[in-house]
Amino acid sequence: ATCAGGRSHPAVMFQTETHISCLFPEILAIIFSYLDVKDKGRVAQVCAAWRDASYHKSVWRGVEAKLHLRRANPSLFPSLQTRGIKKVQILSLRRSLSYVIQGMPQIESLNLCGCFNLTDNGLGHAFVQDIPSLRVLNLSLCKQITDSSLGRIAQYLKNLEVLELGGCSNITNTGLLLIAWGLHTLKSLNLRSCRHVSDVGIGHLSGMTRSAAEGCLTLEKLTFQDCQKLTDLSLKHVSKGLNKLKVLNLSFCGGISDAGMIHLSQMTQLCSLNLRSCDNISDTGIMHLAMGSLRLSGLDVSFCDKIGDQSLAYIAQGLYQLKSLSLCSCHISDDGINRMVRQMHELKTLNIGQCVRITDKGLELIADHLTQLTGIDLYGCTKITKRGLERITQLPCLKVLNLGLWQMTESERMR
Repeated sequence: ATCAGGRSHPAVMFQTETHISCLFPEILAIIFSYLDVKDKGRVAQVCAAWRDASYHKSVWRGVEAKLHLRRANPSLFPSLQTRGIKKVQILSLRRSLSYVIQGMPQIESLNLCGCFNLTDNGLGHAFVQDIPSLRVLNLSLCKQITDSSLGRIAQYLKNLEVLELGGCSNITNTGLLLIAWGLHTLKSLNLRSCRHVSDVGIGHLSGMTRSAAEGCLTLEKLTFQDCQKLTDLSLKHVSKGLNKLKVLNLSFCGGISDAGMIHLSQMTQLCSLNLRSCDNISDTGIMHLAMGSLRLSGLDVSFCDKIGDQSLAYIAQGLYQLKSLSLCSCHISDDGINRMVRQMHELKTLNIGQCVRITDKGLELIADHLTQLTGIDLYGCTKITKRGLERITQLPCLKVLNLGLWQMTESERMR
């Protein structure tokens, strides 16, 4: 700059101080979206600008509100709707469930897990008209719920995709018939410990009784854990009717056997199979699975005490694309490991806890060949020593190593 007298002066610099309060509300909303739920609520109390930004729907996208419904709160549901919250978990229910449904007409997910006082009557008063927005309903451990409630659900929740009924021990095959009649978009169904469910009910779900119900043919995930009345006939129904199924949990189902594996072996879409503690599954059942057209990425046969080294040979032959394999407490040895490891190039997780015949030799084989492993469970493998562990820890991708109950011998401590 030059003054009138011709002399020059240094340029005048103006510096402004930038503060977070100067940010546009849209930028604040992006920042607030990274906070946990408690902090989202706290920033809303700082000032009016932050409150307005924190109420932007993008801040609360995907958040599940956890509520104790004890007394009337007129501002509760309008506040949730302003934030765009559509997922609710009820932690305790002392008011009518209809209070929730009326307050959130666009609800997408309702979690009532553990609401022991919920009855058919209470659910009936809540579900009195179509709720097309509701996609997920969790009734796990709502022990008073019976088939009557499933009739209401099938009638009014036509767009339901996920239904959790674990521990609802009063559900019967009639309830499954109602589900198969009304819920044609269902993708995930959990029937854990539904002790009255049998092959007949699974036939309904699988569309085997089309004169009464079309079936839930869109199912991708099924949990039958601890359903003691199921037999191999259920697996036949599933394999014939549910060709989109990807995940099947049969853990603790004592009524299924090796013969049922023949049916499952033809399910080309099945990715994950859980046979944990299925006492009647043996090496023969694994042979059937390996000889079929399965492309499993996950298999759990833990605590199947008839599974031995021969199963590992079958797995290497026909299930070599597995990424996760659980064999805890099975009767396998270093010899079985030797038969398997050279073919399992994609294996990421190996659980061999309580396999007491595994020694350092087995660990050395694993370290030499299963180079993609990210996790291994060696809980209770009492014959392994420091030498074997040193080899395992050299795996380049290893992130998780479970060594519970493993103890160093006195001679190893002295080294």
